[in-house]
Amino acid sequence: MLKTFRIIALLEGVSYLLLMEAAVYKRMPEGNDEYVQLLGMPHGLLFVAYIALAIFLQTTYKWNTKTFIVILLGSLIPFGTFYVDKKYLKPLA
Repeated sequence: MLKTFRIIALLEGVSYLLLMEAAVYKRMPEGNDEYVQLLGMPHGLLFVAYIALAIFLQTTYKWNTKTFIVILLGSLIPFGTFYVDKKYLKPLA
């Protein structure tokens, strides 16, 4: 299950960065919101999967409250999931 969580974390991080780039492109004079609409749903599903798996793994690995909060906040901060993977998940693998 940890391997699955690491893959979801990677995909969620990449989708978040792509969505932010699409939002910037939308604001440009020649831009449109097509990319935001295209990337929004997959990112939302990956975000929900990341949170659900984090909650499941918290009980499995018995993360303390601070570690668990950092892992959850990693999904809200750009590049956060990459940091979480390197600092918290990779040592467990």
